[in-house]
Amino acid sequence: MRMPSWYDIMSLDKIASVEDEAGMNASMMRINELIRNEVDAGIPADRIVVGGFSQGAALSLFTVLQSERKFAGLVVLSGYLPVRDRLVPRITDASKRVPVFQAHGTADEVVLYQYGEMTSEVLKKNGFDAVFKAYQHMDHSTCNDEIRDMQQFLAKQIPEQS
Repeated sequence: MRMPSWYDIMSLDKIASVEDEAGMNASMMRINELIRNEVDAGIPADRIVVGGFSQGAALSLFTVLQSERKFAGLVVLSGYLPVRDRLVPRITDASKRVPVFQAHGTADEVVLYQYGEMTSEVLKKNGFDAVFKAYQHMDHSTCNDEIRDMQQFLAKQIPEQS
């Protein structure tokens, strides 16, 4: 299945079988440029949350885990850890200090729930402060409970400034 959004998804049947790492790297460069522009404009990295849904969540993981910046947070909704065998050795010390909110529906048939669980296990095994929330009967979508939980995470990670 060709899905040339952030990168080409060859298959979601077997995560890590054949993945478009070149496309991920190109997209990561674009995201890092956006982040650099915000930092240059005066927004500190510790007030920036990187996140996404599905493919955007996978790319957010790919970007943050290799970053030297300590972001306010990482939000992973219905996502998975791409190229994990090659990405895990590249995890930076700075990224391990980024709090992670990860959420996944138990009925997701696009990015299987087990991929979300596996991602959570890899993050925790590598020292991340990661919260994994499961939403019963939710498919490849969002729900009000997930949005509420994400809002609470964001409010904690980026408190209002006076």
